Parts: sequence; C-alpha cells; structure tokens
Amino acid sequence: MSHDRSSVSPTPAGLEVLLSELHVKSRADEFGMGREEFCLILSQIAAKYCPEGPDGVRELYLTLHVEELVLARACAAGNEKAWEHFLIRYREKLYEVAGYIAKEAAAARELADSLYADLYGTNAREGKRVSKLASYTGRGSLEGWLRTVLAQEYVNQYRRRRRLVSLDEENEEGTQYAAPEKEAQPVVDPRLEKATDQALADLDPDDRFVLASYYLDGRTLAEIARLLRVHESTISRKLDKLAKSLRKNIVAGLRRAGMSSRQVEEALAVDVRDMTLNIRNRLAQESDGPSFSKKKAEAPAGMGRDKER
Repeated sequence: MSHDRSSVSPTPAGLEVLLSELHVKSRADEFGMGREEFCLILSQIAAKYCPEGPDGVRELYLTLHVEELVLARACAAGNEKAWEHFLIRYREKLYEVAGYIAKEAAAARELADSLYADLYGTNAREGKRVSKLASYTGRGSLEGWLRTVLAQEYVNQYRRRRRLVSLDEENEEGTQYAAPEKEAQPVVDPRLEKATDQALADLDPDDRFVLASYYLDGRTLAEIARLLRVHESTISRKLDKLAKSLRKNIVAGLRRAGMSSRQVEEALAVDVRDMTLNIRNRLAQESDGPSFSKKKAEAPAGMGRDKER
C-alpha cells in the first residue's frame, strides 16, 4: 500500500502510545498494514478534520472506527484477504439495503452488483487503482457509509435513465432545441451557503443518510427505521436532534462571519431552492433519492417537514 507523504505532518507529540493502541485495536497487521502506514492514514484524516493543529486530534482519533477504516483501506489497496472479510461482513447487508432502495429484487441485485466494481477498484486512473473505499475516513460506521454510497449510486442510475428518457421525449415532441425561459434568480448571501455547507460537511455518514432519506427522498419514519433496524421513534428523535443541531451550527457559522442577530434570522428565512449550494450532493457524498424534484424541501436551517408519529 502506498500513500502520498508530501503533505502529511509528523505525529503530534504525546500521541505515540494512543496510535500504538489503535493500531492493535484495528487489527491492521492481519492485512499487512504496518504501524507507519496506519499512522499515515490517521494523520491524513487529522489534517482534513483538524486543520488548526494538534488540538482535538486525540479526540478525533478516539472516535474513529479504526477496525472498519483499516478494512476499507486494505480493500482499496487490493488486499484479497481484506476483500474476503469485507464480503463476508457486508455483502448480504448491501443486498438488503439495495432491496429497500430499489423496491424490486432484480433491480436491487443489479444496484448492489454495480457498486462492487467501484468498491473493489477495478477501474484505474493514471495507472493507479481507484476504489471508493479509499475515501472512507472512519468517522462514521462503514455500514452507514456504504448505505449512503449505495443510495447515491441508485440516484446516479436514475438520473442517467431520466436523461435518456427526457431526450427521447423531447425528440418526439420536437422541443429538444426549445429556448429555455429566463426567470430572475433571488440573491442568497454567500455566508449562508458557506455556513450551511460546513454544517452539513461536519455530519457523519449515518446522519447524512437519515436526513437525505427523510427530507430529500420522502421516506417515512417507518421505512428508515426498518432500513436501520431501529424503532421509528428513534428516527423521529434523531431527526429532531439533527435539525436543532444543524440550525445551531449554521447560526454559529453566520455569527462568526459577522452577521447580526437580525441578519441571521433574515438569512435563515431563505428557500433552499434559491441557494446555489447543492444540498442534495452535500448530503449524498454520500446520499440521495429521485423524488426530491417533485417535493418542496425546507432549508436545513429550518428542517420544517411534519413528521409522522
């Protein structure tokens, strides 16, 4: 396994013991990943999520799912033993999730199978193996991350089919080259978009999946609960907590950007559809669904859809 060392900072002082413990906990040796390579991966993650310096790095490391992180990175590097472990642990779960998403057995199996090539890394870019698993950072569970990647793959397939269908329909109706109507676009304060983008980026994959499933895909609490194998009241509480947390983080970001209380309230009243920020893509990185274009969604600052109880 090889990694770019050029932009990675040395291990912060005082973390050596913790890193050794995490390396053992991760079972990295089972897949031929030595301590140096393991520490390199963690330092790259820390550089991304703790850019200010070593403060908070220890806390970040302690929250990582290091065993799942090592398994994912070993698979991405082409370790056959790791891939065998991955299939044993996640293959049936992927088919099950695909069934909930696609709603039809054949389509579900096709969806799950289409993802394996991207996960295994059969494609190459500039002579290097490319695997989606290399982007997993361990900040949330690997199962949750896989759910969101699978949901995104479903959306990508849907969009490709829709583009083909729309083109055929336009050809038949003779409207393929019709000039689009222009309409005025409201101006949204870029500080709101930046604060919202940061708040969404800070979510872990499981939270992104829940938000995207409910607010963008229009899934019910019961459907999401079945998918995650929890009671629907758990999902309801989680949505309430996430909505409040998102609003709090967005408000904090706006205040840091110099907004007054009145400006913050005015900014939060914006319609999410007027923003240039693609909230669907941010939640999806990871996750989304095809029904959003037919529904009105509230801005993340409000998260105002009524919940089924």
